[in-house]
Amino acid sequence: MTEAHPASASTRSFDPTSATIAIVTYNRSHLLSGLLESITAMDPKPGHVVIVDNASQDDTTEVVESFRERIGTQLVYRRLDTNTGGSGGFSEGMRVAYELGSEWIWLMDDDVEVLPQGLAQMGRWAPRFKSIQGRRYDYDGSAFYWQYRIAERMGIPIPFAPAGFDATGFKEMNSGCFEGMFIHRSIVQQIGLPDPRFFIYWDDQMYGWLASRKTTAVIVDEFVLRRTREIKQWDMGIRHMNASSNAYRYYIMRNRAYIKHYYRSLGVYNPVLFGLGTTMTFAKELIRLLFVERTVRGTSNLFRGIRDGGRIARDRSWQPMAPLEA
Repeated sequence: MTEAHPASASTRSFDPTSATIAIVTYNRSHLLSGLLESITAMDPKPGHVVIVDNASQDDTTEVVESFRERIGTQLVYRRLDTNTGGSGGFSEGMRVAYELGSEWIWLMDDDVEVLPQGLAQMGRWAPRFKSIQGRRYDYDGSAFYWQYRIAERMGIPIPFAPAGFDATGFKEMNSGCFEGMFIHRSIVQQIGLPDPRFFIYWDDQMYGWLASRKTTAVIVDEFVLRRTREIKQWDMGIRHMNASSNAYRYYIMRNRAYIKHYYRSLGVYNPVLFGLGTTMTFAKELIRLLFVERTVRGTSNLFRGIRDGGRIARDRSWQPMAPLEA
């Protein structure tokens, strides 16, 4: 017997004001403005909106202040002294939201907009699950496919996990994406804050995986966000492969060392399978260079990432992020 989709379920156990939207931004005030504008149209609204500014050099501060009186909820602005990357930004955003007493924390980049009923739609699932990912529309209005499951021992996404939903309206996942992760404070307390050492890449996959070890994590058949930034893609028919950057290439390889450390600390590390995952990641980035960006320049960043990741992997003093106090 399948469970019914909760489209008409009561939300009496979910209080929208107990939720905080935590946004990370860096030098993209025009995108941030679109996101904040979409929040003004939300019904219901969250109790807080936290904006973490990674030391932007544009007019981000002025844009944030222009929304303070009209956003319709309490706005908290944290401008960091240095650029800590998406990883550091989300770690700080989660910390601020947690310390505000938020029961639910909804993470998002500055290049999305929230659909007006987005929080209500997520709230329908909140009584049942504690780590939830909603769906997104892509820049062109199509359904954005996100790789919601990973091959655990290899530490890489499964690119062709089924995209469709059955009558239950949800699918179990063992990953996460900070472009829309909706997570309960009890899970944050148990697994700690997102790890800022990643800087960019793999951080949300790791955090979602850690959450899935504590609770049933799900992606739900609810469109709640729309992406607002067009990214160069290679159309593969069923899926797309996005363009990247030299910084991403470096951290994609370097941060495999952090995944290895987490796996070792939790007793799931398999050197053969994890090494295969690293090899496949390297090959994927070469394909991305050749077929999406039409160049071979950038391979040196992959090798630098492997080199620096080796140093991190040999660090015997490394410790995972600690759980939080209640």
